[in-house]
Amino acid sequence: MIKTSLKIFALALAAFTAAAPAPAQDLVRDALASFPLGTVRLEYSSPARLRTLPDYAILHERYLGPSLRTLEGNLVNLGIQESDINEIVLGWVPGASGLTLEGLASGHFDPQAMARQAAAQGIAATPIGSTSAYCFGSSATATCVAALEHSVGGFGNVDALRALVSARGGEMPGLASNPSFTALVDKQRKDTPIWGVAVGSAIEDAFKSWMPAQKNLPLDLTTVFKNVESLVYSVQPTDRVRVKVEMNCTSDAVAGNLRQGFDQLRLFQKVAWQQQYPNVPNPFDDLGVSADGSSVDLSLSTPYSALEARARE
Repeated sequence: MIKTSLKIFALALAAFTAAAPAPAQDLVRDALASFPLGTVRLEYSSPARLRTLPDYAILHERYLGPSLRTLEGNLVNLGIQESDINEIVLGWVPGASGLTLEGLASGHFDPQAMARQAAAQGIAATPIGSTSAYCFGSSATATCVAALEHSVGGFGNVDALRALVSARGGEMPGLASNPSFTALVDKQRKDTPIWGVAVGSAIEDAFKSWMPAQKNLPLDLTTVFKNVESLVYSVQPTDRVRVKVEMNCTSDAVAGNLRQGFDQLRLFQKVAWQQQYPNVPNPFDDLGVSADGSSVDLSLSTPYSALEARARE
């Protein structure tokens, strides 16, 4: 989770204007109206708040994935800097080749300046509804960026952007028409700079994204999450990176078994980490596991030194 959550730090999607950024709650509501009904994961972050942290550079280096690093570099060609973004909401939609990323970003946005930069760089405009997108490549999976309104931009591949614009315009059902997902979002909204929810096929992906890769784990995660209905999480980086995860299971018995499985994983992980990463601080030393009825909770408090050590590997 942390990994995917903090990958978003490097996304940049806007250029300077005098417009004020959209409030966090407004951007989340905007995402619920804009993301297609089939969206199975939503994640909110506030890069503006995260950039105030003294250890932001460590987090950025540790969790920026290759695909987003490429996007960050491409956006520079449009004159777009990471520091221009205030808030981001990401969504994931199941597709033939796995989960497809879509997103909204709020900040200072100048479509005319963006168009001039694109023309100067030879990046053609692709019409999508009433707006224009700029795609970094010609394949169907190439990431595209579009200005949706004065202070909001969207990104994803061209098909994802078309679906986003259609849902936003009321031409197809949006995620807001899914009451169970909306209830999870409303419940999870907290005063933390990163939080998210996942259901269905996105649960395992969300969990693995914040857990450093290790070999021979004693849990088959696909089987483990088969009876988990939803996963919600929040990340609070202060003096340490503090993560809370809640998994809602189909029954109390399933939750009890899941807790036992994570207790075993915690013990295994302490030994396996030292074998795989000798002399590297273990970011999961303080992993806590508890269960209450059909819910299983995980808590984690990781020092920045552990993240910094892993980033240098």
